[in-house]
Amino acid sequence: MEAKLSEHASAVSGNIPRARAGEEATARATRTTGGGTLGGVRLLLLGMWLGAAVLFSFAVAPGAFAVLPARELAGAIVTRIIGVVNVGGFLVALLLLATAFARRGATGKRAWILEAVALALLALATCAGHWLIAARMAALRVSMGRPIDEVAQSDPLRLAFNSLHGYSVAAMTTAMLAALVAFILIARRNRNV
Repeated sequence: MEAKLSEHASAVSGNIPRARAGEEATARATRTTGGGTLGGVRLLLLGMWLGAAVLFSFAVAPGAFAVLPARELAGAIVTRIIGVVNVGGFLVALLLLATAFARRGATGKRAWILEAVALALLALATCAGHWLIAARMAALRVSMGRPIDEVAQSDPLRLAFNSLHGYSVAAMTTAMLAALVAFILIARRNRNV
């Protein structure tokens, strides 16, 4: 009987390291997935928007102007797509800002503040890009009364349009850089949770 009891005690004590190893594996799996679904979803949303913005900026817009026979047609397509990218970026930024408060304790204060600032900058840049800059550019195109290529380069409306185009590029660049900073911070937090 004593031998069986000793065997049982050995078996139980042998299972303790295995149980601890299982707990550690579960903890590692939780850390690598960002502490749950929320961290992964946040990273996925931001990554999808950033990918869309990069694709638009470096492939769609230049490709439309290079391939389409009329710049007016290319401009119409680019205007439509940048609107979707800007509104999407604004909504993603607002959602991620709201959920950042739910995950505030998962990181240091400075990293959390930097993430919140980057997301706020993303929201502001996409908001300005869509509701201020693009809206003004559309109004200028209507005011011109003809395709933009037919308007003289020295025309005040054309000069204003070109200036706003520069602001639009700057707003999108700012939004993409802010999104990249937020993406890195969220990924780092997900890895460390």
